[in-house]
Amino acid sequence: MTKTDMKLKLKNLPTASGVYLFKNRAGKYIYIGKAKNLKNRVRTYFQSIQRLDAKTARMISKAVDFELMETANEVEALILEANLVREHKPQYNVDLRDDKHFPYIKITTKDPFPRVLIVRRMENDGATYFGPYTNAKGMRRTVHFLTGLFKIRTCSYTIPHPKGKLYDVCLDYRINRCGGACAGHQTQEDYKVLIDSVLMVLSGKSNKLIASLTEKMKAASVEMNFEEAAEFRDKIEALISVKVKQNVDVGEIVNRDIISIAREDKDAVAVVLQIREGALIGRQDFQLRSEIDETNQIIYDTFVTQYYNHQPNMPSQIYLPIELPDTKLLETWFKKEKGSKVKIVTPKIGDKVRLVDLAARNARLLLDELLIKKMTYTERTSKMVTSLKDDLKLSRSPRSVVCFDISNTGDTDAVGSCVYFENGKPKKSQYRHFKIKGVKGQDDFKMMREVIGRYFFRIKDEKLTPPDLVVVDGGKGQLSSVVAELNYLGFDKQPIIGLAKRLEEVFLPNNSDPMTISKSSPSLILLKQVRDEAHRFAITYNRKVRSKRTITSALDNIKGVGPSKRDALLKKFGSVKRIKETAPETLVELNGINLKLAKTILSELKSK
Repeated sequence: MTKTDMKLKLKNLPTASGVYLFKNRAGKYIYIGKAKNLKNRVRTYFQSIQRLDAKTARMISKAVDFELMETANEVEALILEANLVREHKPQYNVDLRDDKHFPYIKITTKDPFPRVLIVRRMENDGATYFGPYTNAKGMRRTVHFLTGLFKIRTCSYTIPHPKGKLYDVCLDYRINRCGGACAGHQTQEDYKVLIDSVLMVLSGKSNKLIASLTEKMKAASVEMNFEEAAEFRDKIEALISVKVKQNVDVGEIVNRDIISIAREDKDAVAVVLQIREGALIGRQDFQLRSEIDETNQIIYDTFVTQYYNHQPNMPSQIYLPIELPDTKLLETWFKKEKGSKVKIVTPKIGDKVRLVDLAARNARLLLDELLIKKMTYTERTSKMVTSLKDDLKLSRSPRSVVCFDISNTGDTDAVGSCVYFENGKPKKSQYRHFKIKGVKGQDDFKMMREVIGRYFFRIKDEKLTPPDLVVVDGGKGQLSSVVAELNYLGFDKQPIIGLAKRLEEVFLPNNSDPMTISKSSPSLILLKQVRDEAHRFAITYNRKVRSKRTITSALDNIKGVGPSKRDALLKKFGSVKRIKETAPETLVELNGINLKLAKTILSELKSK
């Protein structure tokens, strides 16, 4: 975008609330923000550079364009910003890492006999969700405990049976972990009572549940139904034993989340202590990435927005160590989501401050563990590189290592891969893949020679720095073929080895016998990592090429379907499978396809 276009765009900014998205030259979003007034907010980024903080100045220097999305109000802008940041993960926004991978507990409450499931995504399907849980192992133990305690079914049967039949009971029923709803041993009303108990425990209402079970136990005893009373007693004791482990009690029956963040350079760890009915029932922790000069307020504001954007169980109070600029806006949003008031508090004195301090100590502890792991990994990879230099007797440490592999399906779809490791770690921006062009039939030696020849020809042509070490996936034959190609291109001094799969043998040029490297040597471990990554990358590309060829040929063989119609069909429907499932009248909507051709396409595809 030219400066004139940018000035014109800034002149015509709307005054509505909404979201703005800055883009770099590659068209990638690098920062996403919200605004009560888009005109006033966006213009502040284009004032004198001296007035901007260092991070904003860096971002604006890379921004060449921006997009706007208007919303009805500021709360909608806040929610939209959270969703867009979560989706695009812009470089200059605080990044809540890997949150989409954390599991949830899902209870299919709309079913007649609900199930308790572990899922990775929340859906708008009427089910009840709890999570996300960063401690997946602990969450699975909880699910196992609750389904066993309340005899919740773990099968995938549709109950009642669509045809009115009864199922045979499984092992869970026989060992008293299930009530046998599938075989008609439980009514829907009885099962609902058990599911409600699970919901109460997961919602942090164990005290209320224990009181209810105690009343039922006493009633059963009065009626001399001692077997039923014993079952209630066992459930009460199990629930109390779990509560004993939750040893932080704040003396108030209020549901709270206590949040604290510890940070160092670009790394940060956020901790959420979950207090329900006065007891600490869990801790969630998240890794974050931010710019070094980002303010604590922005980091806390972003984390709170991202965390509660997909949090199905909102507390009544949220404790933070610092005040946020968007507190009122966040409270309005949370009230809308929860259906009741949610208060964001920054405690100053007393027990509540000690709770925030507890969260802060947890966050610092986890951050220290993260930094130690990173330091250990750096030291370990450095040791691997040094060990590789010594074992291979190289003149310098192989800081950059490339590895090549070939993958084919018989005589077709032959491809090559090149992976790049720098200081013992993969650098995926330098990965390359190749379609074999000059070799017919199945000849791995010639294919490897072609791939490495093309790679080093580019290095020579563009005057690039060659890697410190080349690894060929193969033995003496592949290595000899490749060395000849490197000599031809003038790279006769290039360090290169072959790594054979069968016995993990390392071959050097002009040496028919393999080197002996200890199986536990750090250098051999690194070589195997590099080789396995090249193999994975080659196979992935081979599957992609093969799949594309299969899809293309299925359409190309149909009379009346040329390249333009084929591309239009795939662009519209995405796959041959979806085209097969489409009605002829829908295909006719595409230009150049009449009803007769549409029926021919479907007939041909369904016959294959």
